[in-house]
Amino acid sequence: MDRVIIFDTTLRDGEQAAGGALTIREKLEIARQLERLGVDAIEAGFPFSSPGDFEAVSLIAREVRTPVVCALARAHPDDIDSAWEAVKQAKHPRLHLFLSASDIHLMYQLKKSREQVLETARDMVARAKQYTDDIEFSPMDASRTELEYLYQIVEAVIDAGATTVNIPDTVGYAIPDEFGSLIGGIFQNVPNINQAIISVHCHNDLGLAVANSLEAVRRGARQVECTINGIGERAGNASLEEVVMAIKTRQDFFNLTTGINTVQIYRASRLVSELTGFSVQPNKAIVGANAFRHESGIHQDGVIKVPITYEIMDPRTVGIPASSLVLGKLSGRHAFRERLAELGYSLSEEDLSHTFTAFKGLADKKKEVTDRDVESIIAQELRTVSEVYHLDCVQVSCGDRGIPTASVRLIGPDSQVLADAALGTGPIDAVYKAINRLVGVPNVLTEFSVKSVTEGIDAIGEVLIRIESEGVTYTGRGIDTDIIVASAKACVNALNRLLVVRRTAK
Repeated sequence: MDRVIIFDTTLRDGEQAAGGALTIREKLEIARQLERLGVDAIEAGFPFSSPGDFEAVSLIAREVRTPVVCALARAHPDDIDSAWEAVKQAKHPRLHLFLSASDIHLMYQLKKSREQVLETARDMVARAKQYTDDIEFSPMDASRTELEYLYQIVEAVIDAGATTVNIPDTVGYAIPDEFGSLIGGIFQNVPNINQAIISVHCHNDLGLAVANSLEAVRRGARQVECTINGIGERAGNASLEEVVMAIKTRQDFFNLTTGINTVQIYRASRLVSELTGFSVQPNKAIVGANAFRHESGIHQDGVIKVPITYEIMDPRTVGIPASSLVLGKLSGRHAFRERLAELGYSLSEEDLSHTFTAFKGLADKKKEVTDRDVESIIAQELRTVSEVYHLDCVQVSCGDRGIPTASVRLIGPDSQVLADAALGTGPIDAVYKAINRLVGVPNVLTEFSVKSVTEGIDAIGEVLIRIESEGVTYTGRGIDTDIIVASAKACVNALNRLLVVRRTAK
């Protein structure tokens, strides 16, 4: 069967989702999971956009060896040179150039003629070709570009050395049949099309990103650009898990395959959700909490008898745990390690000790510890951003007859012990005021959400917050059986992200 190249842009376009900023360490962790997932190419970032992005792309290029590592650049000499510097140490480097092509963009954004843009595209691909033979070019807003002009650009950049030409539906404007015809027209009207791979990059503004991508594949495109959980600019991108599982589940229709190790999909989804702070909606296809749950009695009866009656996929094929960890405070280190292995986690001795200590602490509070509890422990303990401030203790007093009061103690830089107390409209408001007073960084709380990780009265509570400072949004997460403590952890986590990012930018 023909093979579809899976090009993951979670670390570039996915991170552009408002409030989804990642630290360099978090980007590397996602990149390593994408490598385990088996993606063919990772778009690691946009090096010219910031020193942090440059550093992240450079680190991923050095550390991730199996996939192509791609750096994005505008069709401009400085961007191209910066992108190559960042990605040159990759085992398989790629430069991805983009330039607007639609008359709307040319008139109102670039203020250039078609001829000028065509010449720039040709010249910049030739410049990139001096660095590497693996060049991708994207005529931005292709789905709203006049077809004859689009054919001209595609032919010109292939002649100049582009080996992949990506056709982006930049604003999510296309309808599947229309987008399929656009791809078909490129194959029919570009004379040198057999010298390059045609790729597609679809946005989800009308909820059609996956449908458009699959129609393009049906019409001959052989690379799909997508993101984990479909995150990205505005309404997001084509969802990697949906594209991959559609091709896998309906091989009878597509007669195509991918190189994706599908059992790693669930872990990738959870990791990206945890690190970006974007929860996966329960009814999300493939990885949503309800994707393999059945409420109807008729459905339940059918699934119990023969799962295929109402399930077109086995949840184990995407890595969704089929069992539940039932360990308590008397469980030993060996049993804990074995269950981690069953869940797909391979930890160093240091990390195992760290998480086992947290597990024992949780087991003292709960009768049973489930798989989801353990995943939350790993998210909290191993993926915590570098701590400038550590939450040492929090104590609150509240009720309908008193003024909510919070006392907080933090361990700051150089092990300095900091303590303060504050009044608030509620216990969490008081905690946040005390923490903010101690840290002293102006910010505004823009989002606060709390949910139960597992079921029952002793469930772990997970708190997600977003704060904004100087126009930039930072996400914080905290987990604990006590919601007040989880909220304090989330606040400190968000402030640590803010401080780390500012230090990196200096």
